[in-house]
Amino acid sequence: MHATDFMPPDHPTIPNERVGILLANLGTPDGYGYWPMRRYLREFLSDRRVIDYPRWMWLPILYLFVLSKRPFTSGKAYKSIWNNEADESPLLTITKRQTAKLRMVLLDEFGCRLDVDFCMRYGSPKVSSVLQDFVDRGCRKILFFPLYPQYAGATTATANDEFFNALLKMKWQPAVRTVPAYFENDMFIDALAASVDRAFEHMDRRAEVLVASYHGLPVRYLVEGDPYHCQCQKTSRLLAEKLGWSHSRIVTTFQSRFGPEEWLKPYTVDEIRRLAREGVRRLAVVAPSFSADCIETLEEIQVEIKDAFLEAGGEEFTYIPCLNDEASHIEALAGIARRNLAGWIE
Repeated sequence: MHATDFMPPDHPTIPNERVGILLANLGTPDGYGYWPMRRYLREFLSDRRVIDYPRWMWLPILYLFVLSKRPFTSGKAYKSIWNNEADESPLLTITKRQTAKLRMVLLDEFGCRLDVDFCMRYGSPKVSSVLQDFVDRGCRKILFFPLYPQYAGATTATANDEFFNALLKMKWQPAVRTVPAYFENDMFIDALAASVDRAFEHMDRRAEVLVASYHGLPVRYLVEGDPYHCQCQKTSRLLAEKLGWSHSRIVTTFQSRFGPEEWLKPYTVDEIRRLAREGVRRLAVVAPSFSADCIETLEEIQVEIKDAFLEAGGEEFTYIPCLNDEASHIEALAGIARRNLAGWIE
């Protein structure tokens, strides 16, 4: 006898229980025109985790100045890297591929008891809509997986906030877990080191210095207790050890400043200029805080930072792509997921 034998004829269909893995990345505008960029930037820059100034001070600046000009400059940058064939940003394209490959790996292991999908903290697909879709498909347990190797309040925490805000509106909440920072994970470090090794093997003349460029953060956040800076430094150290290099051969820097206050230093663009002026002619850059190539890597590093290095006297600039949907990265993500699913599915 089955439980459905006791249900009245008009009872809604209850799907078989499953476990869901919900990947989360930063987000992307729907287009590079003024209005899609404005909507995206408004959502992003209204987040109190990202900009924590008092609302009475920040919102007039945001609406009167930032949102009147920045959609044009940001839109121009996005246009230069846009995936015109799919009419979407590279971050969205890559995240789709990561999701599909991770789903394939885990479904081969766990079968239809498991589901894998993705969402974006800003823009689409929204956390709330994908979460509701998961629940409608029978996911009574959900592993929320922010794709940020290092923890920061402005990345991991705000993604978790949005996830739990979506749960607040649900009548029947699933059981949930969140994946913590995974910068120390052996498989992640192995994949990162392998990507550096491959890049160096293909160079006619090897780069003299490797710059590990991480997304920046105001220094104040570090002082207030955010562990991001320490986790970035440790990522660089673990990468050097895996490569068998001296720690001095990798220079840790921070990019993507916004606003007037002091951010984590050294700033990538200033540091690569200094290196060029001091005689470094061949430079490579890797971006270990990004799980997928995006505007900060494809435009900021490969265009702005590269130009700054060459203008300061550098001769050869190599950007080492993010791990994206490389097989070793997918296997690392799968291993992290397995560990966090312990006790839920075997």
